[in-house]
Amino acid sequence: MADPNDTRDTGPRAGSPLWAYLTTVITLGFTALLLAQWLTGPAQLAGLARSPMFWMLAVLVVLGELRPVMLSSSMTVGGTYPSTMFTFAALLHYGLPVAVLTQAVAIVVNSAVTRKAWHRVMFNIAQTTLALTAAGAVLAVLCRHSAPAISWVPDGRDLLALALAGLAYFSVRALLVSGAVALHERRSLHRVIKTTIGHQSLVYAGLLGLSPLVVVVMNDSPALVPLFLAPMAAVYFTATLSVRRDHQATHDGLTGLPNRKMLVGRSEEAIAEARAGEKVGLFLLDLDRFKEVNDTLGHPVGDRLLQIVAHRLTHSVRPGDVVTRLGGDEFAVLLPSIRDAAAAREVAARLRVALTEPVRLEGMTFDLDASVGIALYPDHAPDFEMLMQRSDVAMYLAKEARTGVEVYVAEKDRNSPERLNLMGDLRRAIDRRELRLHYQPKLELASGQVRGVEALLRWRHPERGMISPGEFVPMAEQSYLIRHLTQYVIDEALEQAAHWWRIGLNEQISVNVSARDLLDSTLPDLLGAGLAQYHLPPEAIQLEVTERVLMTDQAYTADAVRALNALGVQLALDDFGTGYSSLVRLQRLPVSEVKIDASFVRRLGESVDDERIVRSIIDLVRSLGLRSVAEGVESDEVAARLAEMGCELAQGRLFTEPMSAADATVWLSEHRDRAVPDLGFLRGSEVLDPQTA
Repeated sequence: MADPNDTRDTGPRAGSPLWAYLTTVITLGFTALLLAQWLTGPAQLAGLARSPMFWMLAVLVVLGELRPVMLSSSMTVGGTYPSTMFTFAALLHYGLPVAVLTQAVAIVVNSAVTRKAWHRVMFNIAQTTLALTAAGAVLAVLCRHSAPAISWVPDGRDLLALALAGLAYFSVRALLVSGAVALHERRSLHRVIKTTIGHQSLVYAGLLGLSPLVVVVMNDSPALVPLFLAPMAAVYFTATLSVRRDHQATHDGLTGLPNRKMLVGRSEEAIAEARAGEKVGLFLLDLDRFKEVNDTLGHPVGDRLLQIVAHRLTHSVRPGDVVTRLGGDEFAVLLPSIRDAAAAREVAARLRVALTEPVRLEGMTFDLDASVGIALYPDHAPDFEMLMQRSDVAMYLAKEARTGVEVYVAEKDRNSPERLNLMGDLRRAIDRRELRLHYQPKLELASGQVRGVEALLRWRHPERGMISPGEFVPMAEQSYLIRHLTQYVIDEALEQAAHWWRIGLNEQISVNVSARDLLDSTLPDLLGAGLAQYHLPPEAIQLEVTERVLMTDQAYTADAVRALNALGVQLALDDFGTGYSSLVRLQRLPVSEVKIDASFVRRLGESVDDERIVRSIIDLVRSLGLRSVAEGVESDEVAARLAEMGCELAQGRLFTEPMSAADATVWLSEHRDRAVPDLGFLRGSEVLDPQTA
């Protein structure tokens, strides 16, 4: 049940406040230890060495130092060692020099068994020596007892002196240890004392209260002293059961890391003690592609991988930071004190670097990576729950953008109250069929003839007016609404196509769908049923997907894509050139048309680099036997340049703005089978006669 977050064995950086504090305490403590031994004569120590009672007490001190009494698995300063009872008894009976010497030996033995770092061993010897010195000073003043010339046995008249000596011992130890913990974990001394003083004082009161009884038994019936091991064992047993239950309730069984329950408590503590200008950071960390490991090699290998991740995370954070496992492959890291978002990014980057080191399991090498979302108190949230929610939002932004680390930005939060209200309005708009499709024609650059139209979704909100698709479509893509929205758009487009085909306007309608829609197994059935209902051929509709789908390996093997291809419904690749596509990936997807993103098209004639990109895309698309479509054409010069490059189709405001269904019907009827050789023939809805052009 060792705490994986315990970094106290990590040596302090030279010159740091913790280093200065430890150095001071160790210097004072060892000075007191050496002075106490110098005051003890060799003859006195030799006499004690011949006493069986002394050796019995020394053994009990060593045994009591081997394991602490823990009342809670989350105690900041650790447990309390039962050796306190016997060391204090040695102080009462034999005096300060013997007590500090036996305690120092016990701490050394403990360090050899538990392999504590040397600076912790030195500090523990020093702080117990100073605590015993304080208690010895109280006894010297109130009871005239300071040296082992004669063994002293307290009686009822010494109760006040014993109580004050015990209080001095406990106070010095508590302050010295709490000070070290506060500096190590960058927490306030007041907070450390407040969270531990209750548990510690109760245990110390019991142990120190038994010390005078140990002395009395030593004086009257030495053979009965080992009987004190019985209550000590009972305390161990009871405390162990309590700690085990507490540990199970607050820690993850697989990795040993704290769980969400402890994260909540520690986060609320950090927020409560954060002073003005201080920030508390919360990271949410999710492993990328971890599901593939579980699915391929099984859960046992996945569990071992999670244990390795937990180990790496806990050894990459700063002292005082808390690493927790929330479940599955999701971890959280609490930074009780952080300077700003830049410092938080540095910590997150260090965590990702630690995780990216390859892992070898079952004869295979795994490359791990993670997405980290960061939220800060009070910059992004006023409490833990909001901090958790917003770090979760940032983490998903990191996954979507493939940036690895993202700090929460309110403008990118799709879960704000305003967006939730908008989502409810969108659902009602779909149910009430309040959304409308507008249509923008695609024209052949060589002839000016119409070669299909693109359906563009429009929403006029009853209170907010026109709402851009860029605002509500991404929101729908992140929820269950995207399926309903896609069904609505396809149904509207097929109904309009059926009307046009009945009046002789056999134009193909292109409908935008998301990558998520493309992988939906119900999409081919939806399209097949719609085409059959309206008695339309498959070429009446085309599906446009963004270039991002090329980065989704599932798209190349998805049953839905194969079913659409078998149905005869064509696919077009939208916004081409904005992502990281390759020729190989483009060849693998059954697309018939590639649309060049408007951001490149608009800068033709202004940017040599953009012109090279557009020309390369057109050549690439032509070499694959596909159609190229330029979006955002707004001038004759750009249209002429595209035609010269070999681009086949174009759409944009040069030809016409997106039109309502009624206006589009009129426009298409006027331009049916019209062919004009000059590229400057279209402006809005005006058409020049071919003979006068």
